[in-house]
Amino acid sequence: MTLWIDADACPRPVRDIVVRAARRRQIELVLVANSPQQLPPGPGVRQVTVPSGADAADHYIIDNARPGDLVVTADIPLAAGLVERNVVAINPRGVVYDASNVGERLAVRNLMDELRGAGLAGRGGPAPYNDRDKQAFANSLDRLLAQL
Repeated sequence: MTLWIDADACPRPVRDIVVRAARRRQIELVLVANSPQQLPPGPGVRQVTVPSGADAADHYIIDNARPGDLVVTADIPLAAGLVERNVVAINPRGVVYDASNVGERLAVRNLMDELRGAGLAGRGGPAPYNDRDKQAFANSLDRLLAQL
């Protein structure tokens, strides 16, 4: 099993939780990003810096993650591609993407993108990341690691 982080927009607390979990369970962790990430020293954690460009990190993860791996991402199109390939994906707020929910989430994301493009919806992003989100993520991650 390999843990993957789509690291470009991953909140630091999430990254820290995943690093600790990977080391505790001695699981390989790969952070994929367009720019180098500051990583705490230690074994089992590596980073892959991909060329800048649209979805370069996503493509790398899709091409390299395998069934049995776990990917942390807030990117719904990436999560949909992973679920399609039987790879488990979880977002930084602890929501596990699966075949029963990723299609709807992708459709809503695409609709909102079209509405924003047409000037019919605001440009607001997700709510600020808070301690409740951090705890929900840690709990979901622990459950997934136990299952996998």
